Amino acid sequence: MYPNLYYVFNDWFGVEWSSLSFLNTFGLMVAMGFITAAIVLNKELQRKEKEGLLSPREEIITVGESATISELIINAIAGFVFGYKIFGLFFSKSEGVNPQEYIFSSEGNIFGGLLIAVVLSWLKWWEKNKLKLKEPERRNVRIWPHDRVGDIIILGLIFGIVGAKIFDNLENWSDFIKDPIGRLFSASGLTFYGGLIVAAIAICWYGSKKGIKIIHLVDAAGLALLLAYAVGRIGCQVSGDGDWGIFNSAYVVNADGKVVEAGPDDYQNQLNKNAAYYLKGEVFNKDSILVQVTDRTYESLEKVPHKSLKAPSFVPVWMVAYTYPKNVNKDGVQIKDCNKEYCRALPQPVFPTPFYETLVCTILFIILWIIRRRIKVPGVMFGIYLILNGIERLTVELFRVNNTYSIFGFHPTQAELISCALILAGIILIIIVKRKYSKTE
Repeated sequence: MYPNLYYVFNDWFGVEWSSLSFLNTFGLMVAMGFITAAIVLNKELQRKEKEGLLSPREEIITVGESATISELIINAIAGFVFGYKIFGLFFSKSEGVNPQEYIFSSEGNIFGGLLIAVVLSWLKWWEKNKLKLKEPERRNVRIWPHDRVGDIIILGLIFGIVGAKIFDNLENWSDFIKDPIGRLFSASGLTFYGGLIVAAIAICWYGSKKGIKIIHLVDAAGLALLLAYAVGRIGCQVSGDGDWGIFNSAYVVNADGKVVEAGPDDYQNQLNKNAAYYLKGEVFNKDSILVQVTDRTYESLEKVPHKSLKAPSFVPVWMVAYTYPKNVNKDGVQIKDCNKEYCRALPQPVFPTPFYETLVCTILFIILWIIRRRIKVPGVMFGIYLILNGIERLTVELFRVNNTYSIFGFHPTQAELISCALILAGIILIIIVKRKYSKTE
C-alpha cells in the first residue's frame, strides 16, 4: 500500500524523501477523478453544442475595471488558508501527526498564510490593473455550456464533500452524537452517494440558473461521474482507506505474512489467534503494540462477516484475498520488521472491493462512451447511468460491511437503499423521457 507519495517513491526508486509524506495518494486520485470528470464533461457538452442540442447564452460583463476591495479580500482569505496549511505541513507539523488530520485541524503556519495572502492579492491587483481602461466598458459575450465546466467541477467538489460528510454522519449517527465536532471536521468519513446527491442538486440548480438544458447536462454528467468514480476508487485501493470488503475465509495469513489457502480449521484458528482485533480492547506485550483494534468490532467471533471464495487459477490471489499492508488507516496487526508510520496489515485477507469497482465502472464507462451517439432520446443516458450505478453498488455491498438500518424486519445498508432508489429512478426517467420523445415526433 501507498498511504502517501513518500511510500511510492521509496518503493519504486528506493529514495526516502520525507517531504512527500503530506501528499496523500487517496487525495491525489480523488483530484485525478475530478480532472477526468472535467475532461469528459467538457467533451460531451461540446459534442452536444455541435449537434445543436445546447446553445450559448449572452451575458454582459464589465472590462477594464480595477480590482475591487471584495476581490482582493477574497484572494487574501483564500491565500491565507492555503499558505497557513501548506507552510504548516512543511515547517510546523509535529512528527507523527497524520497530514490529513493536520489539514482538518486548526493548526498551521501564520507567516506562510500571510505571505501567500499578500502574493495572491497582489497578483489579482496586477492582473486587473494590466487590463485597466480609462473608461470601463460593458460588453456582450457569448458563453457556451462547456465554458462553465470549471464552475461545475468546483461546485461538485464543494457540495460533494458537504454531502459526503452529511450522509456519513447520518449512517454513523451514534458516533456523530458522541463527538459531533470531531466527526464534522475529521479527514475521514465520506459517503460517495451523499456527495453525489448533494452535488447533483447544486449543479442542476447552477445549470438551470445559467440557461443550460438540465436533461442534456445530466446525460453528459453521468458519463463523467462514472469515470471519475472509477479513478477515485483507485485511491481507495492504493492507500487502503478502509473501504474494503468482508473477510475471505478461503484464505489465511501465514507466519510470514503471506496469504495462503486455508485448511479445514485454519480460518477459525486465525480468528481465535487475533480475537482482540475482532472484539474489544488492545493487546500489548513488553516490546510493542501487537494489535491495532479496528472500529469494526463484533460481539463475538461467530459474527465476524466472511465468505469463502477461491480465486480461479488464472486470477492472482490478491484479487479475492488481500491484507492491505501499510494501509493509511493503520488498521490491523503489526508487520514484522517494520518501523515506519504505517506498519500494519489485516490479520485476515478481505475482498478488495475498491479494485472491483474501478474495474467494473471503467468497463461500463467504455461501453456507454461507445454507444452514446446512438442514444437519441435526451435523458436515457442518465437513466442508464443511474441503473448501472445502482446495480454495481448493490453487487459490491454483498462483499462489504456497513452499518444497517432496521426496516420492517429487513436490515439494508444506506448504500443499498440509495442504490435501489437510483435503479428505480433510472427506470422511471427512461420511461418518462421516451414517452415524451415519442409524442414530439
